[in-house]
Amino acid sequence: MHRDHEHTVKGRVVLMKKTNLLDFNDVGASIVDGLSELFGKKVSFQLVSAVNSDLDDNRKGKIGKPSYLEEWLTKPSGLAVDESEFKVTFEWDEEIAVPGAMIVRNDHPTEFYLKTVTLEDIPNHGRIHFICNSWVYPAHRYKRDRIFFSNQTFLPHETPSPLQKYREEALVILRGNGEGMLEEWDRVYDYAYYNDLGEPDKGPEYARPIYGGSSEHPYPRRGRTGRPPTNKDPRAESRLPLVRGLEMYVPRDERFGHLKMSDFLGDSIKSIAQSLAGMVEGVVFDETPQEFDSFKDVLELYEGGIKLPESQLLKQIRESIPSELLKSLLRSDGAPVLKFPLPDIIKEDKSAWRTDEEFAREMVAGIHPIAIRRLEEFPPASKLDPHVYGNQDSSITEECIEQNLDGFNVDEAIKNNKLFILDHHDTTMPLLRQINTDTFSKVYATRTLLFLKEDGTLKPLAIELSLPHPEGDQFGAVSKVYTPANEGVEGSIWQLAKAYVAVTDSGHHQLISHWLHTHAVIEPFVIATHRQLSVLHPIHKLLHPHFKDTMHINAIARQVALNANGLFEIAVFPGKYAVQWTSQLYKDWVFTDDAVPTDLVKRGMAVKDSESPHGCKLIIEDYPYAVDALEIWSAIESWVKDYCLFYYNSDDIIANDIELQSWWKEVREVGHGDKKDEKWWPKMKTLDELTQTCTTIIWVASALHAAVNFGQYPYAGYHPNRPTISRRFTPEPGTLEFDQLIANPERAFLRTITSQVQALVGISLIELLSRHSSDEVYLGQRDTPEWTSDTVPLEAFERFQMRLKQVEANIVRRNDDETLKNRVGPAKLPYTLLYPSSGIGITGRGIPNSIST
Repeated sequence: MHRDHEHTVKGRVVLMKKTNLLDFNDVGASIVDGLSELFGKKVSFQLVSAVNSDLDDNRKGKIGKPSYLEEWLTKPSGLAVDESEFKVTFEWDEEIAVPGAMIVRNDHPTEFYLKTVTLEDIPNHGRIHFICNSWVYPAHRYKRDRIFFSNQTFLPHETPSPLQKYREEALVILRGNGEGMLEEWDRVYDYAYYNDLGEPDKGPEYARPIYGGSSEHPYPRRGRTGRPPTNKDPRAESRLPLVRGLEMYVPRDERFGHLKMSDFLGDSIKSIAQSLAGMVEGVVFDETPQEFDSFKDVLELYEGGIKLPESQLLKQIRESIPSELLKSLLRSDGAPVLKFPLPDIIKEDKSAWRTDEEFAREMVAGIHPIAIRRLEEFPPASKLDPHVYGNQDSSITEECIEQNLDGFNVDEAIKNNKLFILDHHDTTMPLLRQINTDTFSKVYATRTLLFLKEDGTLKPLAIELSLPHPEGDQFGAVSKVYTPANEGVEGSIWQLAKAYVAVTDSGHHQLISHWLHTHAVIEPFVIATHRQLSVLHPIHKLLHPHFKDTMHINAIARQVALNANGLFEIAVFPGKYAVQWTSQLYKDWVFTDDAVPTDLVKRGMAVKDSESPHGCKLIIEDYPYAVDALEIWSAIESWVKDYCLFYYNSDDIIANDIELQSWWKEVREVGHGDKKDEKWWPKMKTLDELTQTCTTIIWVASALHAAVNFGQYPYAGYHPNRPTISRRFTPEPGTLEFDQLIANPERAFLRTITSQVQALVGISLIELLSRHSSDEVYLGQRDTPEWTSDTVPLEAFERFQMRLKQVEANIVRRNDDETLKNRVGPAKLPYTLLYPSSGIGITGRGIPNSIST
């Protein structure tokens, strides 16, 4: 074998050493003192040929001699502050010819993050770039040394034969063997049921059902950790103590990056400290502990802050929080203060949220603008089984609403697309008896009818509040109907009716539209992509950025929010039935309905129209969410179609792509296995099916999640506007509660909705969820410009970027158009939740690539 000893290949390696700062995975690990300790042949690199095979090694690509890190280079511009760049020099072997992969071995005692490796001047080829973006653990942690592929893209049948075995083996490693407890260095992506939410060993009150794997409690799958079972229920997985919550297993490359972890821990420690302090201490704001006595009391949370009394709890909080974070919690006199940022909903006008105009506007331009639908029959009918639930049809009559129909009768209003409904009746009623009996909540199933005025705005016509019949579900609903009023006790009752609607809508938003329909349903796609699609596969490259941090934030949710006595059970009205409710409504989830045009047409908010730019025409022209969503959807769809068309120029290639077909089969039959028999799943045989599927995945993981997440604090940070719990029913004449309502409507309102304790927990949670981290990557961005070596997809991505910039400009223009009254509304809060870019923190705008909060 001839070797050209006269030639060497120079390379640059960008990596990040492990840091113990805020790293809960390995607090006791040895610290690397100085970059020089990575030298001394501790980290080796071997090139793998994409051209020539080794007949003695199962026809795998020829492997070159090891090369090692050399000198540390001065940081060039553009290198992140926590990254370092090194030289590496390869003795060139002409039998390597063109490297297609690289074997990396770490003989150092601790892991490091390998970002990229770039080779310059490969003979007869030129530059080759490897995007690694992975933690490399010490070699003794692995059965095989790590292998990384260049940024070339290959369909399975096009893979150079010397790389084929490496491609297959890499996927086998990621799948694991389904056994044992997974450790932080394991790179295994596997499935499990949601069987870790309860703690039956602590007592029956802490036990929770197992979600997934049954028709009674269907659920998407989550990532497997392999923790041992509980003692009392061998089907349930044991939980980590709360203080070790960040140690739960997710594949290390799915964990938050250093900056994200730092931001997240800083914000969460502050939020949890605030809410726990208020909860345990029972702070007295005015007259009554654990209660707000007036809206002025509520405003003190934002405008002045409330000084907390010193206590043993607060001393413990002081001791547990790093000193730099503690400084931001304390006043200059050292006293802790409960104070939150001023929510946007009350920045310009402290009372606009109470108006009927703003109440209605937020249904098309608020944090939950995807529930309203056009009313197509009157009175509204229920789809619940009458044999089980009796008559659940609406009791709203034409006489209740006809005086507010601006001259139309009901039939004319329906025919002219003037009537709309926010309907949380059928979704709430099946669990309502248990919720009102076994939890702190006193909640109604709600229906809200609205009328579309000539100026394009909506006005509420009636609110129906329903309860199960006291003698049994089979006897139907007991309902009361309320109509708008501005003054006196009728006005106070109307404000309460709107609050009950906000409670059911808030719960549906947080638990169903946000958690279930974005976080939970996307995780199986994340897992299946890593298990079945090689990093060389074009669809892996397309989707991977949209899965960043999702497994980790979902694991944190299982640890602190979804669990027994977790944040959702404390702060959202279903209480201990929170996840059970999401399981019931998962039965109704349809993946293909998540496509924006399909969703709008199904809700009657649009009609199909082949001449319209997006294939459908909106019924309400000034529907801010829908207008912006259709533009974003179309931009994603065009980008995905251009991308997929480059790799798949015929439907036969799609049908015969073994990795793609294995991926789609696993998503349907395992990841969403409880819905595998649903007929609506695309067959994944055509370019259109592939394009629509990938567009929908990207939409859900990016824009849909942004629309229902990052406005939480701007709209709901002021909890009277979006209460998550109601604690008592509407007061009846002749009762003490009714007299109190007459005497002090504000106090009666605040006694009805979320308590002080629940509000502090809820506000703390949504403040955390509404923040953008400093390392956020937004739609139309990639963390490296060389994510593929293919020119045509890169050009298509540039067009996608330019189109998103135009979308931003269009949103600004629409928000400045005073004829579009729903864009801003009485609260002077512009609709910006689908504005693609954003800065750091709570901005009420920005579409990150993935579900990362």
